[in-house]
Amino acid sequence: MQKRLGMISSTVCLLLAILVGVFVQPAEASKGKVKLVYVEWSCATASANVMKAVLQEKLGYDVKLVSVSAAAMWQAVATDSADGFTTAWLPTTHATYLEGVKGKVEDLGPNLSGTRIGLVVPEYVTIDTIAQMNDTKDKFSNRIVGIDPGAGLMMKTEKVIEDYQLKGIRLIEGSGATMTAALKDAIRNKEWIAVTGWTPHWMFGRWQLKYLEDPLNIYGGAEDINTIVRTGLKAEMPEVYAVLDNFHWSSADLQQVMVMNQQENSNPYDNAVLWINEHPETVQAWLPK
Repeated sequence: MQKRLGMISSTVCLLLAILVGVFVQPAEASKGKVKLVYVEWSCATASANVMKAVLQEKLGYDVKLVSVSAAAMWQAVATDSADGFTTAWLPTTHATYLEGVKGKVEDLGPNLSGTRIGLVVPEYVTIDTIAQMNDTKDKFSNRIVGIDPGAGLMMKTEKVIEDYQLKGIRLIEGSGATMTAALKDAIRNKEWIAVTGWTPHWMFGRWQLKYLEDPLNIYGGAEDINTIVRTGLKAEMPEVYAVLDNFHWSSADLQQVMVMNQQENSNPYDNAVLWINEHPETVQAWLPK
C-alpha cells in the first residue's frame, strides 16, 4: 500500500513539474546594466530615481544608482566608471567641473531650465542684500549653513565670503539634509539664519523664504540643470542614450517628486515609479522613437 502511495505521489509531483514548466515563463532577462551617479540633493535624488524608473520599468534595463560627491560625480562619468547623471548646474555653478573634464563627457543640454542658486534667508530677516550681512553677522551666529563640501554652490559661497568681505562669517559644511534641518530649527525659534539654497527646492513650498540680493553677481543669473553622459554611451547603449537625451521636465514636475520624497517613510524609487505611471504622456516623449 505504501509503495503504491509513493508511486502516486511521484506521479503527481512529475505532473506538477511539467505543468509548472508549461505555465510559468522565466523572467525576462535585463537588456543590460546602467550606472547613474548622483549627489544626495533633493533635486538630484528625484531626477536620478525617475530616470532609473523609466529605464527599468519601461525598457527593461538593470539600473544602479550610486550616491557620490559632486566632484566624484563628474569624474565617474569622465572616466567611464558611470554612464551619466542628471544634475549638472550650468553655466555657472558647475563650470569648473565641466572645464576639468572637457572632451571626456557629453553634455546633452538642459533637462530643466530657469533654476537659481544663492544665499537664502527666512522672510522675517530684515536685510535684503549679501553685503548687509557684515553689519548683522551676530544675528546670523557668524555663520552660513552650507551643504556637502566640494559642491559648486559651496565654492561660489566661499567666493561670496571673500568678495563681499564677510569677515568673521564661517561657511559650515554639511549636506542638503543638515542644511534644511538647521533652517527648520531656526524658523521654529524665529531666529536669523542664512543657508546655501537653490531653486527648485521643496523648502520654498514649506516656508516663506527669500534670496539675498547679489549685486556682484557671483552666483550668476538663471541656470539650467543639464544631463551629462560618458562619450561612448550613444554607440553602446542607444536606447539609454535616447532616454537621457530626451529627458526634459518642468520645475512643477520636479517639485512634485521632491515633495513626495519628503513624506515620512517614503521611498524615492517607489515615488518615481508612481510618478511616471501618473504621467504617461511626459514619459512617452522621453522613450526612444
